[in-house]
Amino acid sequence: MSASIVMLLASIGVLSLFCQWLAWRVRMPAILFLLAGGIVAGPMLGWLNPQPLFGDLLFPMVSLAVAVILFEGSLTLRYEEIKGHGKMVRNLIPIGSLVTCTIGTLAAHWALDLPWEVALLFGAISIVTGPTVIVPLLRSVRPTSKLANILRWEGIIIDPVGALLAVLVFEGIVSWGQGNVFSHSLFIFGKTLLVGFLIGAVAGWLNGVALRKHLLPQYLHNAGTLTFMLGVYALSNELAHESGLLTVTVMGIWMANMKQVPIDNVLEFKESLSVLLISGLFIILAARIEFESIASLGWNLLLVLAALILIARPLSIFLAALGTNLNWREKLFLSWVAPRGIVAAAVSALFAFQLQKVGYDSAAALVPLVFILIIATVTLQSLTARPVAQLLKVAEPADYGYLILGANQVARQIALALRKYDVPVTLTDTNWENVRLARMDNLQTYFGNPVSEHATTHLDFTGLGNLLVISPYKQLNTLATYHFLDWFGKNHVFSLSEGDQDQLARHQTAEKIQRTRGLFGDVSYAKMASMVSKGYTVKTPQLSDAFSFEAFQAQYDNQALVLFTLDNRGRIQPVTSDSALKPEKDWTLICLVPPQPPKERKEKDVPAEPQDNPKTQNA
Repeated sequence: MSASIVMLLASIGVLSLFCQWLAWRVRMPAILFLLAGGIVAGPMLGWLNPQPLFGDLLFPMVSLAVAVILFEGSLTLRYEEIKGHGKMVRNLIPIGSLVTCTIGTLAAHWALDLPWEVALLFGAISIVTGPTVIVPLLRSVRPTSKLANILRWEGIIIDPVGALLAVLVFEGIVSWGQGNVFSHSLFIFGKTLLVGFLIGAVAGWLNGVALRKHLLPQYLHNAGTLTFMLGVYALSNELAHESGLLTVTVMGIWMANMKQVPIDNVLEFKESLSVLLISGLFIILAARIEFESIASLGWNLLLVLAALILIARPLSIFLAALGTNLNWREKLFLSWVAPRGIVAAAVSALFAFQLQKVGYDSAAALVPLVFILIIATVTLQSLTARPVAQLLKVAEPADYGYLILGANQVARQIALALRKYDVPVTLTDTNWENVRLARMDNLQTYFGNPVSEHATTHLDFTGLGNLLVISPYKQLNTLATYHFLDWFGKNHVFSLSEGDQDQLARHQTAEKIQRTRGLFGDVSYAKMASMVSKGYTVKTPQLSDAFSFEAFQAQYDNQALVLFTLDNRGRIQPVTSDSALKPEKDWTLICLVPPQPPKERKEKDVPAEPQDNPKTQNA
């Protein structure tokens, strides 16, 4: 028996990893494949049955996992960042929450005949979208940066806010059911709020002070914060029934808004932990779904879905957009995109179980109802959001642009040359002076580390699908290469040579990194910087019958360095050591050329460089 349990537990991990990998390959939200994997493993094949496998530990495990997810999500909720992302986001959180909760409650009560208490809890849970489903969808859909920012920030903020609302509704239902009089129910509800907010604020302050004053060694920051949070969660639940989720949400928000608290490592730890918890949790919860419980809801279930997707969401968007500069196309696109995520699934499973324990048998309908909402919104919107964006003309063109690591003089000249041909370019650098000079050239920039958690949220990747590493920061170059190999793919990351190919094996860079090198023909950053300091500049000559590639090379005594080629179909490709350079007539070269040779040349012998082409689109 023990061997089979070990096999089942290990298989859940393997299945979750496969689902995450498959989602990455097809660039769709992982939640869709995790749901499918859990349903296949559970009700379809009968291979995974969580209840006998975990027994009485099932829902305590779910409860702790939800606490971790909510705490880590609330760590991203900074007040100044909420204020800085436009009137639409500020309007959408309260207005969207109120409208969606109200319509969801009414639809569940009238269409499915659920009691008001259970219907209200469903309405509160149904407002949560979450970044775990929004971010992968945005990568595949690629709407305009304005729409992407609105959806991204809505998902980040609504995750803890929606979960907090669901916790408050649940506490209200439980407190009302435990008292015979209104005053007693109000006392229990008030006690829950007081314990949640008070312990959460105190715990957040204490943990923040411990991190800020380095009362814990660096290697215990992540483990210490996680352990302390779980202890606070358990203590809060002991003092006031089911107040722990409220406590950890408040704790995370408090820490996120404290000054000079080093939570970056905690946030990085969150990424791996969240993937692990979300993956396993979703498979386990999906395996508990019973087709009979879904069938018992009847066809009126479609009315609830239609009310939320076709009425609640558009109404929320159009009301929140009053006074903004969004046009009707942008409003329609935002009205269509609102997939539900992991927090909705986990909270519904937890609260349904708790409500059934206190006598609400109809709460059993909560889990299949929420899971059907998740499946419907994720599937429908993942498959249709891109065509809808193209139909409404709010989609960015193909992601052929370049993220350039480095905003130095070499990188700036290359970025300016690419921009002449309408190629999206963003420069990123940790050196403020470089970023300042790039901004003076009116180039798109990001000041900071491009592989940080902050960059994941704030760096606008719209239209970007390639990385050029043109910087002297060797350690950051390697980290960025690893990061964006997974993000963009192996044929879209290019870096300059760093001259370590001939070193001893112990000093060489990993082969995975070596394969990305050879940008501009095995030239190093030091070599390019030296060329620029000697007066080399970026030029864009166009080849023709009268001005061949050989003539171009002769013009500069074979000292010109070809960086990119632009063919007659508008495709721009960087030159690498692995590609044979055979430009044809009517091609345009983007080159780093030396100062004009001193020798005189006649106009008829070597034609002058023609003017640049008009705007060219990259295929």
